[in-house]
Amino acid sequence: MPRRAAVPVLAAVVVTVLAWASAFVGIRAVGAELSPGPLALGRLLVGTAVLGLLLAGAGRPWVAPTRPEWGLLAVCGVGWFGVYNLALNAAEQHLDAGTTAMLVNVGPILIAVLAGLWLGEGFPRWLVAGLAVAFAGVLLIGTATRGAEIDGLGVVLCLVAAITYAAGVVAQKPLLRRLPPLQVTATACAVGALCCLPWAGSLVAELGAASPGSVVGLVYLGAVPTALAFSTWAYALARTDAGRLGVTTYLVPPLVVLMGWLLLDEVPPALAVVGGAVCLAGVALSRRRSRVRPPVAVVQEAGSAA
Repeated sequence: MPRRAAVPVLAAVVVTVLAWASAFVGIRAVGAELSPGPLALGRLLVGTAVLGLLLAGAGRPWVAPTRPEWGLLAVCGVGWFGVYNLALNAAEQHLDAGTTAMLVNVGPILIAVLAGLWLGEGFPRWLVAGLAVAFAGVLLIGTATRGAEIDGLGVVLCLVAAITYAAGVVAQKPLLRRLPPLQVTATACAVGALCCLPWAGSLVAELGAASPGSVVGLVYLGAVPTALAFSTWAYALARTDAGRLGVTTYLVPPLVVLMGWLLLDEVPPALAVVGGAVCLAGVALSRRRSRVRPPVAVVQEAGSAA
């Protein structure tokens, strides 16, 4: 990718990672007054509204999805936007934000495997090495920040979130070859919101009793980590491999720990800081590419062998 073209992609990745990291802290806070189903529905309704406005403002014509593309949109919308949000919200009722972020980050490994097998991206050695190093960093963070007891149900919910996250990303990638990223994101978000409509009555009741801070938090979760971050993610995914992009989300757990330190005055253990540094090293390692031998060298070798 040319350096000039890489700058917007890098900016999109930074926005996505920061916004998604803030979501773990926000869900934990808002979850005190809003239960998992209503929180997921409210977040997706706000996200769909914001994305609809952005789509209308873009002024681009609607590109009609084909039948196979509607199937992929269903996987992305039901899985990543619907089930993922429900599972994540429920998990944070049982686990702290840092532990949840750590467990959900099994997802990038699943993305790399699925992308390598299904999307034909293969398994570049630097990607595999970066995955291993970054995952080791996440484990260090988890070891440093977890409480004395780990709720088994919370762990299962995190794994459900990780699986649906990975499936959603891999389903989304082929859609971006023909459909505009913003349209894909808006459609998937709307599908997710439809899946969560059974909690509409509970959402109205809980919002009526919620504090203004929780309402603002819900709007933030819908507008920023959902509408904005999923749009910037789709933009970046359309321009890079799913496996390599998935590894960048290993930056989320150390950022969650940092945000907890700054916003909640929770001083991170030294081992968590080390884990964050290891995550950074893993992400940097995954971005390396194997050297391609110049054609001239290959020709020369062929000539000498002849």
